[in-house]
Amino acid sequence: MENTLKNQTANVSFVERFFKLKEHGTNVSTEAMAGVTTFFAMSYILFVNPSILSQTGMPFQSVFLATIIASVIGTLVMALFANVPYAQAPGMGLNAFFTFTVVFGLGYSWQEALAMVFICGMINIFITITRVRKMIIHAIPESLQHAIGGGIGIFVAYVGLKNAQLFSFTVQADPVNGAVNGNSIVPALANFNNPAVILSVIGIVLATVLVLANVKGAILLSILATTLIAIPMGVVDLSTIDWHANSVSSTFASLDTTFGAAFGSHGMGSLFSSASRIPQVLMTILAFSLSDTFDTIGTFIGTGRGTGIFSKEDEAALENSTGMNTKMDRALFADAIATSIGAIFGTSNATTYVESAAGIGAGGRTGLTSVFTAGLFAISILFAPIIAIVPAQATAPALILVGAMMMASFKDINWSDLEDAVPAFFASIFMGLSYSISYGIAAGFIFFTIVKLVKRKANEISPIIWVVDALFILNFIILAVL
Repeated sequence: MENTLKNQTANVSFVERFFKLKEHGTNVSTEAMAGVTTFFAMSYILFVNPSILSQTGMPFQSVFLATIIASVIGTLVMALFANVPYAQAPGMGLNAFFTFTVVFGLGYSWQEALAMVFICGMINIFITITRVRKMIIHAIPESLQHAIGGGIGIFVAYVGLKNAQLFSFTVQADPVNGAVNGNSIVPALANFNNPAVILSVIGIVLATVLVLANVKGAILLSILATTLIAIPMGVVDLSTIDWHANSVSSTFASLDTTFGAAFGSHGMGSLFSSASRIPQVLMTILAFSLSDTFDTIGTFIGTGRGTGIFSKEDEAALENSTGMNTKMDRALFADAIATSIGAIFGTSNATTYVESAAGIGAGGRTGLTSVFTAGLFAISILFAPIIAIVPAQATAPALILVGAMMMASFKDINWSDLEDAVPAFFASIFMGLSYSISYGIAAGFIFFTIVKLVKRKANEISPIIWVVDALFILNFIILAVL
């Protein structure tokens, strides 16, 4: 008994020394509660990510397991290497970009898209340990950074509304000559005579109420509750579900399909096989990288400032440091590592979750918070049979609300100044209405250049912006010619 107590004391002492708990004004119990809080705030991704990526043809269960593996490894690297209370998982917006823009819009296979994500991770590792990160941060105007974040919010919310089936599309003939063409197709509100549509409305209301009431794990609870409601409504038919195919063992077996697919003949082997596609491939990888980089940096700055997690020296390191000299450097490195690992197992970009703010608000200050979060993600493998019954109408509210939260970035744009407003408007509105994050970024960059040229401020256009503009324009020319 005495030896057991000594071992426990030694373990606690080691944990305190490793994570520097006293130095950060915290303790094991506080970090544990913070880790649990973070997990429940972001655990909806376990249901939402497979529902989005599986539309590309990837096995649902395989994506579920890849999501967990990327989240566990990325979060542990964040905990043990950077010692900060942040958790990682496949990013919202980035998974939608993967599915709806890269695969559906541009016509790449999901294997090729995974190859792009892996390359994106390698690029992010490179820019983290060199001064390239400083160049990129200085090149992108702050207003455009905010516009990209808010525009992704519009895009994600629109995907949620489509998945909820709240929109239908009607064809309106020209009132003059009665002609019907592509411009005649307009969105309209769906009729509320369909159980699936009614279920979506219930789910959206329920999720909104729980989030506004600050219920812990609100989005996860709304997904589970909406799924249960779907059963008596007939949207989910339990008798049609193959429970064996969705067991834990079958989930691990399904990973064979996606593991390493990024490097196969249908992935990296075909990605650069056509010279005509190379500009578009580079542009798409750049779009992945930009979205991931600024999303992560925004999360670190927004939640680390004022809590002592990152010092002013850490924030300054974004611009002038190289290597792994600060916590910020190591945290960004952990984020990039998670993206590449996720691509290897079969999921889109992993990123640092803004929901980590929930755990920080609960007192989390060190990597021990992330250790507890990672542990809960690992245990989630046991949920594999359950996700088979979750309908799209249950996960759609999560997309809508996350999109609404991301649109908060718009408040930091000076809309009264057209120099800021015009590029920001085109970047954000194109993301939603063209159903493409990359085209939104293209519109924002190109109009930023036009505005600066008109205002005779060409010296404010960085070489990086010129190069990106050239790649985007070349891509549009290629699409027009082919």
